[in-house]
Amino acid sequence: MSATTKVPGAQRYLPEKRTLSALRVAAAGCHGCELYRDATQTVFGEGRRGAPLMLVGEQPGDQEDRQGHPFVGPAGRLLERAISDAGIDPGLVYATNAVKHFKFTRREGKRRIHQKPGRTEVVACRPWLIAEIDAVGPQLVVCLGATAAQSLLGPAFRISTGRGELIEVPGRSGPPVLATVHPSAVLRDRTDRAAAYRAFVSDLRVAGGAVTEQNSTVV
Repeated sequence: MSATTKVPGAQRYLPEKRTLSALRVAAAGCHGCELYRDATQTVFGEGRRGAPLMLVGEQPGDQEDRQGHPFVGPAGRLLERAISDAGIDPGLVYATNAVKHFKFTRREGKRRIHQKPGRTEVVACRPWLIAEIDAVGPQLVVCLGATAAQSLLGPAFRISTGRGELIEVPGRSGPPVLATVHPSAVLRDRTDRAAAYRAFVSDLRVAGGAVTEQNSTVV
């Protein structure tokens, strides 16, 4: 695609009926950015409508792209353990990604290597994420990593300064956002992985506590 080609984004692919099932079917045919050309498939979110906690990662990884499900690779396994250690019922969680197609580069003789999505791709895919949030109706959105957080809070947001805080999404009346690191960052930590994991679990506990507190308020 040339530098002058306008990326249409996902907005025109959104179905008139915005249920999760309708969104999932429509997203499978999304050509809103160029990532669909090399990815195996669209990887949409999974979980139930009304789940109080929505977890948003960056994008599908190699295994997610092959299997068609979010968080089934090494980072997903760590996330599953952290959710359990944080005392969160997995049935209360809806999991998705800010970008729905796997961005990667191939190296001869090696598996596909993850590449960080660009801002253009994140913006192009944002309508799917907003539609998911509206369809699920979570009480809190937990953004895993800077890409996910910036997709909702803007490119100026930094995990280093806003981590673990409840933040309202600018221009929207939906649920607040809590940003933390992506579980893959915990796996990559070579300084003190155990401490990084404890901090990650601590952030998830804050998220779980916020949801519990809101549930109590509603009752």
